[in-house]
Parts: sequence; C-alpha cells; structure tokens
Amino acid sequence: MTTAPAPYRRTAEEVVREFGGDASHGLASGEAARRLERDGPNTLPAARGRGPVVRFLLQFNSPLIYVLLASAAVTGLLGEHVDALVILGVVVVNAVVGFVQESRAEKALGALAAMAQTAALVVRDGAARRVPSAELVRGDLVRLEAGDKVPADLRLLRADEFAVDESALTGESVPVAKGTAAQDEAALADRAGMAFSGTLATAGSAAGLVVATGADTELGGINRLVQGTGAVRTPLTRKITHFSKIVTVAILALAALTFLIGVLRGRGATEMLTAAVALAVGAIPEGLPAVVTITLALGVSRMVRRGAIVRHLPAVETLGSTTVICTDKTGTLTQNQMTVTAVTAGGRDYTVTGTGYAPTGTIRRDGRDVDAAAHPALRETLLAGLGCNDAQLHRRDGWHITGDPTEGALLTSAAKAGLDGVPDRVATLPFTAERRYMATLHQDGAVYVKGPVERILELCEDAAGPDGAPVPLDRAAVTARAEAYGGQALRVLAFARGRAGGSGLDEPPPLTFLGLQAMLDPPREDAARAVRTCHDAGVQVKMITGDHAATARAVGARVGLHGEVMTGAELTAGVSADRVQATTVFARVSPEQKLRLVQILQDRGHVIAMTGDGVNDAPALKQADIGVAMGRAGTDAAKESADMVLTGDDFASIEKAVEEGRGVFDNLVKFIVWALPSNIGLGLVLVAAIVAGTALPVLPLQVLWLNMTAVLVLGLPFSVEPKDEHIMSRPPRDPSLPLLTRAMTLRILAVSAILLAGAFGLQHWERAHGATPQVAQTIVVNVFALTLLTYLFNCLSLDRPLLWRGVRRNPWVGASVLALVAIQALYTYAPFMNGLFHSAPLGAGAWARIVVIAAVSYVVIEILKYVQWRADPALRQPSGGRSPLPAAGAQEESGAGGKPSSPEEEP
Repeated sequence: MTTAPAPYRRTAEEVVREFGGDASHGLASGEAARRLERDGPNTLPAARGRGPVVRFLLQFNSPLIYVLLASAAVTGLLGEHVDALVILGVVVVNAVVGFVQESRAEKALGALAAMAQTAALVVRDGAARRVPSAELVRGDLVRLEAGDKVPADLRLLRADEFAVDESALTGESVPVAKGTAAQDEAALADRAGMAFSGTLATAGSAAGLVVATGADTELGGINRLVQGTGAVRTPLTRKITHFSKIVTVAILALAALTFLIGVLRGRGATEMLTAAVALAVGAIPEGLPAVVTITLALGVSRMVRRGAIVRHLPAVETLGSTTVICTDKTGTLTQNQMTVTAVTAGGRDYTVTGTGYAPTGTIRRDGRDVDAAAHPALRETLLAGLGCNDAQLHRRDGWHITGDPTEGALLTSAAKAGLDGVPDRVATLPFTAERRYMATLHQDGAVYVKGPVERILELCEDAAGPDGAPVPLDRAAVTARAEAYGGQALRVLAFARGRAGGSGLDEPPPLTFLGLQAMLDPPREDAARAVRTCHDAGVQVKMITGDHAATARAVGARVGLHGEVMTGAELTAGVSADRVQATTVFARVSPEQKLRLVQILQDRGHVIAMTGDGVNDAPALKQADIGVAMGRAGTDAAKESADMVLTGDDFASIEKAVEEGRGVFDNLVKFIVWALPSNIGLGLVLVAAIVAGTALPVLPLQVLWLNMTAVLVLGLPFSVEPKDEHIMSRPPRDPSLPLLTRAMTLRILAVSAILLAGAFGLQHWERAHGATPQVAQTIVVNVFALTLLTYLFNCLSLDRPLLWRGVRRNPWVGASVLALVAIQALYTYAPFMNGLFHSAPLGAGAWARIVVIAAVSYVVIEILKYVQWRADPALRQPSGGRSPLPAAGAQEESGAGGKPSSPEEEP
C-alpha cells in the first residue's frame, strides 16, 4: 500500500478533496461534530504524573535509607525506643527535604498544551465564526490574519502577502513568506504551503484547510519527543547513587561479619545486634543529604543574583561538570532583533552603529558621523525604507516592533538618521510571490519600491548619484556589492524611487535606483566573550539553528565559533560520532535532529548543557543533562522543560553558571573527603572492639549525635566556601572519573586509621586506668569531634595548607568551630545530656590526650598533602579532573587547561 504524499507536496485542490472539505463554505456543523467525536479534540495529550504520596514514598527508595530503616526496626525490637525514634527522625527529615525539592515537577507537556489553546476563525455552513481551537477537526476551513496564532496544521489554500514567524518551531529567525503552490520534498522550515500549529502570523492574510490536529501536528510530534524523553540523571546523582550502593554493600557485609564474629566469640546475640546497628548507623553518612541540599540551595541563591533561576537543585552542580554547551542561535547567541548595519547609496558605502530596535546609533562614513541631509542619495534610501513599510516601532519596557522584523530594522535605520516620517500613503502594491516587490504611493506623488536586488534592478532605468541627481545605473557594481554583503550572511534589500503620473498605483512608474540596506540579527554584546571564556575553561560550544548554513556560519564566526558546518540532513543521513564532536555549527536542524545530536554527544560520555528559547528546543532541553531556557523570549514549553532559566536571555550568564557549578562541586567533594573518615572510623572502632572482645566503645545514639551534630555543624562551612580563583582556567572534569580520586581516598583512609588508633587505643587505656564505660564512650565521641575539627582545616583546600587564611576568607569556619566546642561541652557536662546520651564529664587530663590525637591528625594530613602535591602537580586543581576533549590539540586550540595555581598562592 502506497502512502499518500504529504499535503504540502500536493495541490490545494487535491488536499481539499482528500479531506472532504469545501474551499468556499467549509464543513457543515453536523459533519464537524461527527469528526470531532471520531478524532477527538485538537489538544495535546497530557502526561500522567506521580501523585504527592507516591513522590514522598519514593524518597525512601535508597539503599542507605533501607539500612537505616532496618536499623531502626532492630533497635525498636531490642527495646531501645528512643534510639529507634531518633533514627526514624533522621530518615523522615531527609525524605521531607527531598520531597519539597521534587515538588517542583516539570510541566513541559502542560506548557505545550497551553500553547495550542487559541480561538480560531473557522468557516462552517458558509459563515465565519470563532470557535475554541480544541473544536477544530481535519477538513475545517480556517482564516488567518496578522497577529493570529495558527491553531492547527494547515494546508494553505489562499495566501495574500502572508508571512509566519516560525522561530519557536524551526529556529528560523526571519518570518517565512507563504504561498499555495505544491512543493517537492522539503525540510519543515522550507514548506511554504503549510502553516503549523503554535506559530504566529506576522503579515498578510490567508485561508487554509486543517490537515492535522492535536497529537498529529508538528507541535504534537515535539510533544511526543518530550514525553518519550526520560529524565536524565545528573553527574552528581549518578556518582552519589553509585557511591551509596558501594557503601551499602560494605556496611551490610561489615555488620554481618561483626555480628558473626561476636557470636562465635561467645557474646550475646542481643549485644551483637546492638553492635551491628551501631556499626550500620555510624557508617552511613546521614549528614551528607543535608549538606548536599544546603550547598546546592546556596548555589541556587547565588545564581539568582547572577541572572539565572535554577528549577532543579542538582542542575547547579551539573553546570560545573559540563563539557559541551549546545546553544540555539536565534535569541540566545543573537538578539532576535534584525538590525541594519550597512547602507550603500549613490555609490558610497555607509555603516550604521547600534544594535536592536532601539533608535540609538549613527550613520558613519570613513569613520565619521554623517548628516543625512548632506547625502541626498542616503537620505532617499532611508526614506524609501521608512515609507515602503507596514511595521510599527514602539517603546514599552524597551523598544519593540509590530510587524515584520525586517521592516522594523528599516524603521530603526531611518530613525538613527533623524528621519521620522514621510507624506501619508495613498496606495500600495503589496509584496507577492509573483510580483516580488512592494510599492507605495504617497501624497506628494513619490513612489517608493523595495524588494530583492535582482528584481529592483529589473525595474530601474537609472540610479541616484551621491547628490541625488540621476546617473547611469551600473548593474554589475550593484550586484557585486550585494553579493559582498551576502557573503557576510547579511540580508540585503534594494530600494528605488519614482514619480506617479496619477492618483492610482496599478504598476510602478519608471524608477531610479536609490541604494541597498544590509541587515542581520546581531550577536549579543557579551556572546563572543562568553564563548571565549567557555573555551578557556575547556568547554566546547556548539551552535544549533534552523537557519541556512551560510547564515549559521557567519553568525558562528562573529561569536568565535569557527570550523565545519553540518546540516540536519547530513545528521539524519548518518555521520560518525567523531565528526559530530568535531563540528561547531549545525544548520537547518529539526527538533528530532536536535534531540539526536544531544544523544550522540551523551553517548560519547559528554555532559551536555542545552540552551534554547523555542518550542523546537523543548525535547533537547529535557534530554540534556541540563536544559537552559531564555526567560524573556523563551516559550513556556522551553522554560518548563529546562532545569535553569536565564532571566536576561544572556548567553554570558551561562559562563557565570559554569563557574558557580564548578565551585559547588568542589565544595561537595571537600565535604565528602572531610566527612567520610568519621563514618569509616566509627565502623572500624566497633569492629576492633568486637574482635578484641571489649565493651562497645560507642552506642548507636552516640553515633547519631556525632553524625547529626558534629558532622553537620562542621560541615556547613563547606557550603559557603569561596571558589578557587583559577576555577575557570582548568579543563572540565572527566565525567567518567570517580567522585573521589586516589589521593583523596588515601587521605580518607589515613584519617580513619588515626581515628581507629586514637579512639580505640585511648578508650582501652582509660578503661585500664579505672574509667567507667560512660567516661570511655564520652572520650571516644570527643576524639572523633575534635579530630574532625582539625581535619576541617586540612580540607578547606585539598592541595595547599589553609589554617588562619581559611578562617579569614570564610568566617563561617570560626563560627562552626565555636559552635562545635559549645555543643560538645553541653554533651559532656549537661546532666540532661548525660542521661539521654549516656555521656559523662571529663577531666583536664582526658581533654589533653584528646587534643594531642587531633593535633597529630592535622600534622600527618598536611605532610601527606605536601607529599602528594610533589608527586602529582595535577593535584593543584581541586577537582583533580582532566579534560574529556578528544585530543590535546583540540584542547589547546579551545584554550582549555589554563595555568594552575601554585600551592603558595593566596586563595
């Protein structure tokens, strides 16, 4: 069975017959109702999300949480109800924190559905009426005017100077002129006979037959892509999950081994169960989720001050892991505001300063400002653009235009020359595909004409010289100048002037060629600098657009993206992943191809940040490791699919976000390196006690006290630790590297060994000298607390010593030290704490021995840091990351891997 060609490939009459429509009277109301019942409403299907109860219960779906819940159950069965409630409290608090963050659920499908909810002017029973777009059916006859949102996919039957802004769907920066002729196979952005759901009519009028509704539209196809795109786990969540599984297996194995050894040595099963619970609770880093959440939340607050709103907390850290930024062109790297940059008139070339629609700027020649009144040909060229124009320029929270962006650029160029009006228009010849020019007649008898260069040259008999007087027309020179502008990817329009012989304008009179105006969608002011900074940081930047290859290449060159340009057709045909990775600019890319591009790069191990503002960006935004949407120009679909929204639509904010993300990850690594020795040390001390056959050196409740007070209080300064000054001069971390490097692991094991020897040895010595079990256990808790305090200073920098400088640059360090001393004094000497936690007061001698162990730990780790730094200079980079770029040459070319800091430099 042969599939019928797509509607745009058939004539309008054939499409009307196929869909059982009527090009004049539309469908009958009864027939429309039957089709609506058969096909369903013209809406996008909404995805079913998880309810709040399910989302809350899923917070407990973690191997570490399973261990804690089992520990609480065992403790409760042993009659230690207070201990059990405390453990459960810790679990519930962590679940509530996670639930609150996850409640910011993604709403991309809802936003896409909202975009399709428009009122449509439909012809039924021979009469035009407005109906909700949801009631449209295939075969309906729909009329469109400038400013209307297209309610469904339409095959155009009539198009009068009709143009549509498809930038949100295709990425095409300029409104697309539409017609009714059938076409051969064409990309989505090139289907002139179609108007697509969710796009915006900017000029003219049209009538079209509905050929697709709801999920069958091109917008519905994007909806399916978004729905089929699963949530991507961030590098942090992947590493934490992997880390949690390893820790869980180790804890269970160690707890089981401890229980077995104790029972075999004749210890009671109840005592050994208590020991196993203490081991499990002690080895689990309960403070890790809280500190991770706080660190990410503080990163979010800093991002808001820098022009970015983060919707999902892990997105902050993901930015720091980013190896490739895939950025949209229109509205992201560029301003999405057409701007005239050059004028040729009377044989002279002029430049136009200023960007965007704001009429601030000047006309310059040979580096000097010119007065348009002294350059008649220039003045007439600008007046032609002002008069032969249907757009409007207005100021409201900045400068904006109503109408075609190209015509808006002509208004602005005239305003920069001080020209604010022409005599009133009395007649118009609108632009059509057949005519290929627009002409206007004004009250003073002047006729202004604009259009493509080759068409205007056909209509002209002579040209205006520099003084405005007629001179012979040099068509070759004009064509060469236009081609030179085209080589710079500038959009060029030609202008001519004539005098009407009467009051009508059936066709233009003899014309005098005036000049050319060349324009472009200018790059954002900081785009080139931001791209360069990303390259310096070892982050690849790839531009993805729906525009033509020549335009994409030129814009890419202006912002520092040079090299090969690949089209969407090439991407679909199948290219190697190596070639995709080496390409910096992608043109004529559809939503499906954009999504495929992100997936190819992810399969190569890259962490992808995707920026965009259109509906066409939504699937790729969701698939990327972090989606970044534009806050002002971005569609709701893009914003709700994204993890982060830039409030100022400024690509340069991404550079700041990458810097912030790297700082967040560094601080999280510092915290983990600092916190793990406590968990490992507690487990080792308990195992040593069981093997040695001595009393338990620490109880489960005392372990929780350490994990939820000492660890949390001392861990908080890592959340606000300042970023390293050279953080953007190093390559991104290799996503394949583990969370902790070999050097970091060695330090963790060294501190764990010191805690084992110090705590267990001192507890054994104190018991041998007559100390009660409560005193010995209190000493063990304080050995851990004070050793963690000195180890905090070791971890403020993972490669150089920071003692007093660490306090000076981060005042929270001093505050946390004082807070720990206070709470440990409370734990040791307050009677109610002695009763609750089975602690006991200590004498000066015990404190002296505790302080010696903590001081020895600090000195040993500083010596180890120095030895490691001497052996591996790469440790000067806090993350220890290496660039994942494909080759050293590529890395050097992009500017990655700048000069690292030396250990002597002031932080």
